Amino acid sequence: MTDCSKVFDFVVIGGGLSGLCAAVAAARHGAGVILIQDRPVLGGNASSEIRMGICGAHGKERKETGLLEEIQLNNIYYNPLMRYTLWDDILLSFVRAEPNITLLLNTSVEAVETDGARIVSVTAWNGNEYRRYRIEGKLFADCSGDGIMALSGAEYRVGRESRSEFGETFLQNTSADRKTMGNSILLQLRPCAEHHPFIPPVWAHHYDDTFFAARSIKPELRGKTQDYVRSSYSHINPYPENNNFWWIEYGGNLDTLGDAGDIAWELKRIAYGVWAYMKNHPDGRCRNFELDWIGSLPGKRESRRFVGDHLLNQNDIMDGGRFPDTVCYGGWTLDNHHPDAFLHEGYVSEHHTPPSPFGIPLRSLYSKNIENLFFAGRDISCTHIGLSACRVMATCALMGQAVGTAAAVANKYGISPREVQREHIAEVQNILLEDDVMLPGFPRRVSDLTAAAKSDHPLLQTAVDRNMDESENGVWLSCGEPCVYTWEKPVRLSGCRFIFDTLLVFRDKRMRKLEALPDRKELPSMLVRDFHVDALIDGEWKTVVSEKDVHCRMYRKTWEPLTVTAVRFVADRVWGREGKAHIFTLEYR
Repeated sequence: MTDCSKVFDFVVIGGGLSGLCAAVAAARHGAGVILIQDRPVLGGNASSEIRMGICGAHGKERKETGLLEEIQLNNIYYNPLMRYTLWDDILLSFVRAEPNITLLLNTSVEAVETDGARIVSVTAWNGNEYRRYRIEGKLFADCSGDGIMALSGAEYRVGRESRSEFGETFLQNTSADRKTMGNSILLQLRPCAEHHPFIPPVWAHHYDDTFFAARSIKPELRGKTQDYVRSSYSHINPYPENNNFWWIEYGGNLDTLGDAGDIAWELKRIAYGVWAYMKNHPDGRCRNFELDWIGSLPGKRESRRFVGDHLLNQNDIMDGGRFPDTVCYGGWTLDNHHPDAFLHEGYVSEHHTPPSPFGIPLRSLYSKNIENLFFAGRDISCTHIGLSACRVMATCALMGQAVGTAAAVANKYGISPREVQREHIAEVQNILLEDDVMLPGFPRRVSDLTAAAKSDHPLLQTAVDRNMDESENGVWLSCGEPCVYTWEKPVRLSGCRFIFDTLLVFRDKRMRKLEALPDRKELPSMLVRDFHVDALIDGEWKTVVSEKDVHCRMYRKTWEPLTVTAVRFVADRVWGREGKAHIFTLEYR
């Protein structure tokens, strides 16, 4: 066994979006982090191995920002053709850029050492190196989805609660059971010029019109994009529209951990049977499509859920999640999949619409009985119905950033997650707001220097960093048009924080389901590409910042303090042809 040479401040298990964001957030705020991932690539359900879409909060301008937005903008910049191989390496680059992170891929946690109610170390096996690691840490985060850190003795739940336990009226069952939402294997199609019949493997299931007639969406809705905010139910739709086959789902009546191998095999049999039915159907529905890719690794929706100081439930979510310790948010529907899934005669999923956004508390992101254990992702402290709205990956990414930030604060003071929640929650929230994470009900405070300045664009001096509903909180500036802040007396200027518009109503940032399309994704046209900042020093304008090919929503920089009487921002170029930039915040410190 190989002992790592140091005790890490923060040990993150799981390299999906929640674990990745937890590791990066903690590392950027000074913690020494090790990220342990059991697969050869990062991204979890979003990776090239599974290819689930990154879904999140519904509603205009409700999209998640922070680290997730940074990742997705990087992907458009470096990977405009949206190739999954490059996407995996966008995520890898994002982690590798952080000097405070040690990364272990192909490494599975297999044992946990505890001392009383604290975790001391994890033991993990690396299948490529044929090496077993013992990794000590001060704080741990389970972002594995499956809750492997239950090996520590952390309390957890599996399955559905009874309706009466929390008064959750949306439950399909009345008494508690161990049934869950199932797993899915995805198909991806590509357009083709010639039709060739598909010959399925001999072990594939066979389906006919009678089977799908009992399960398919109503004919009058076929071909239309479902609005999940308003839909009551989602059905199987064996047509190529949207190229979205999430409904190839199975395993909710089994153990999604213990029966994982059997579930994966059955999903393969279902998936090939579905494609054979669609491709060879006499109505020609898939005549112009071929099978481009089929997953070999199922995407999971539910397994273990840890128990924290608060179990997020249906009523919390439907009330808007008003918590004093809110550290992230959701906004997906309570999207509860039937455990029979693909085999259910009728709907696969039932939707109920909560407020968007709804807050998620820090008390649901750390363990009730293990003192130094955080968690983020689909294993957080919630009920089965609560999970149905929180399990989507954009929400999980926000949880990860929240947990990583809280871990950095815990490491700073040498305290437990619970002590962070009780004594330093405002500090965590302020860091998240500063890092461009919206927290519903918690406005960000603008700097005194910015508030005291005079300008022709006061909207840029507020702390509102996005449009909301019908309110316009930004300013349009033509390229070359200066935005000038002035002060009555000289001030000391040492940094800036800018928020540019990256179209938070823009769903097209996520990886697409037709990978083989030749068209390129483009960055939002109003996004600032080149800019410079000048400061008025002793009556002379001097350039203090000059940037080109910017592709971020939030730009921050610090410098040695300068005594100035005015400062001007100029957008020299945007990513589109219109020549106008849309900006939410120009803040100076």
